[in-house]
Amino acid sequence: MTGTLQEALDRAASPVQLLRDSPASPHVFPVRAEFSNWRSERNSWRTACALLDQSHHMTDLFLSGPDAEGLLRGLAVNSFANFPVDRAKQFIAVNHSGQLIGDAILAHLDEQSFNLVGHPMAIDWVQYHAETGGHDVEVSRDGNSIVRAGDPSLFRYELQGPTAMAIVEKLTGAPVPQLGFFHMGHLPIAGLQVRAIRHGMAGQPGFELFGPWAEGGRVRDALLQAGGEFGLTQVGAKGYSTANLESGWVPSPVPAVFTDERLRGYREWLPASAAGSLGGSFDSADIEDYFLTPYELGYGRSIAFDHDFVGREALEALSRTSSRRKVTLVWNPDDVQDVMGSILRPGLPAKYIELPKARYALFQVDRVLQDGVTVGQSFDCGYIANEHSFVSLAAVEGLEDGAEVTVLWGEEPNSAKLQVEPHRQVPIRATVAPAPFVQYARESYRATH
Repeated sequence: MTGTLQEALDRAASPVQLLRDSPASPHVFPVRAEFSNWRSERNSWRTACALLDQSHHMTDLFLSGPDAEGLLRGLAVNSFANFPVDRAKQFIAVNHSGQLIGDAILAHLDEQSFNLVGHPMAIDWVQYHAETGGHDVEVSRDGNSIVRAGDPSLFRYELQGPTAMAIVEKLTGAPVPQLGFFHMGHLPIAGLQVRAIRHGMAGQPGFELFGPWAEGGRVRDALLQAGGEFGLTQVGAKGYSTANLESGWVPSPVPAVFTDERLRGYREWLPASAAGSLGGSFDSADIEDYFLTPYELGYGRSIAFDHDFVGREALEALSRTSSRRKVTLVWNPDDVQDVMGSILRPGLPAKYIELPKARYALFQVDRVLQDGVTVGQSFDCGYIANEHSFVSLAAVEGLEDGAEVTVLWGEEPNSAKLQVEPHRQVPIRATVAPAPFVQYARESYRATH
């Protein structure tokens, strides 16, 4: 698609139709797919330690200047009351109606200097306001390796699992620094001072290590050498892509930017390629039925009304009326097996389920029903090898853990997306479970932070 997002919407019959037939692919991790096999690689962060290369699939926005923090504060639902240098947080942005635009990780690197990293939705929103809002701030953007020419500006490695701390101690020759969750420090690795954020991508203990790209190879080699005796395993794109299913993070909800007239200027700034693609069985003709609030994705505890920000008044009202909650849906293994087996039988098959991640659009939204009535939406879906379970993350209303529901799988009618083959829509039984699904992530790690 060419031109701006607003121009693409003006040409389309509706926002839903534009996204339904968009050729945009699901999010891609432009790194090696597997180093050994994705099942063993995926198990490594549960049994030993995983090394994941995050240098290539995310977008970085660097902000600096006197107005940098004020700009970010005015766009974030998060509090900035206690956000000094060497601290990071999940940055969450909403539109004027309190509906989610996107989230990313924000790191406070230095006085008046910040790094926002993640999927483009929240980053686009911040960059637009930085460039058009009259702020005294400088911004530079480093796209992911799909759109960027040349090397990334930063290397970014995730070190995670039960033996991660032992590896760090061997690398540094000293006890692991006692950093709090999302606190940053510096680790001496291979003669370099490497910045480290204390957090865990799938609930396991670990660090995110980052620094100038030119130093990345040296740091990686040191990690691999030190980690050999502790079961350090390089994890490729296939295994990495499913980590969010354990932690309960929905990576790409539909951004609420397609209709509000107050956002026309933003849509005229965005390129048409930012539209993304929409897949799944949820089939409303109104794009606003796909919008979510932060409460529906479990972000309520991150919202702070101690500052003014875009959407604050609306979000305060939603805090009193929001009724859907984020859950994990555990898909019935017999039904999943039947869908997979349909490609081996005569006749029109069900929509192909790819392993380990089955999402076939940037925005995956499937209908969740109970007794024939729609009770929610199912999003990212895939196989958790550590749990021998095929699951999806969902927002549902009025359902307790253990409730039985049905996920409609496949599109009716089939859309024109390149990732969609002729298929029939089928119901798949599922059981409501907590999010995060993995007990360790839910009780031993996430609950304390």
